[in-house]
Amino acid sequence: MIVVIGSPIGRLEDRDVVAGGVAARVALAAAGAGSVVQLVGKTGDDAVADTVVLDLARGGVGHVALLRDPARTTPMELVALDAFVPDDDPPRADAEPSQPAVTDPHRGPELEPADVDLGLRYLTDFTVVVLAEPVAQEIVGIVAEAARWGASRMVMVLRSGETVIDGLPADVVVFEAPDDDPDDLFANVVGTFAAGLDQGTDADAAFRASLGSDGWTDTSGG
Repeated sequence: MIVVIGSPIGRLEDRDVVAGGVAARVALAAAGAGSVVQLVGKTGDDAVADTVVLDLARGGVGHVALLRDPARTTPMELVALDAFVPDDDPPRADAEPSQPAVTDPHRGPELEPADVDLGLRYLTDFTVVVLAEPVAQEIVGIVAEAARWGASRMVMVLRSGETVIDGLPADVVVFEAPDDDPDDLFANVVGTFAAGLDQGTDADAAFRASLGSDGWTDTSGG
């Protein structure tokens, strides 16, 4: 089983709300590659969160450790402009909004160290744990310790230019996220790579396979 850590958000896509955010897209990619996946994260307690959870479930992603925060709203991101305002139907100033409001995807419920610790204590039977988005160092430490204790592989996503902290497992795999991933290419690579590890493939072969899953070409010569 793979545990992906990070909070899903809503994504407006062709007038439908689906699961968005790096963590959700990594989890969906891993599930699509044949692995059992659980997502540890936090959403608001609203209609957007309900729709996101349903989309995750349709994609084979479990959410037993997905928490709700009634004090915050689930953020929304907009992928395609024509999904919100069709070219042949310009908005009127007095029109009532028919879609959830697009919000800053970074202003959602904050995942706390205690949330992650609780989730990893509940989901004990995992072979791979993925930190799919930048988090506080205390959370990184909790995940690293859980990976050591369970003899699991840790996969970590960092912001561009961010340095790796000390004290991580020796076999940790670190990905540097691009500034933008509108087509989910990066998320698909990370999720497919994690699925390869979960299914017993060594890291080098899993990485090459993950690149091929999105039509990328491995030019490393290895």
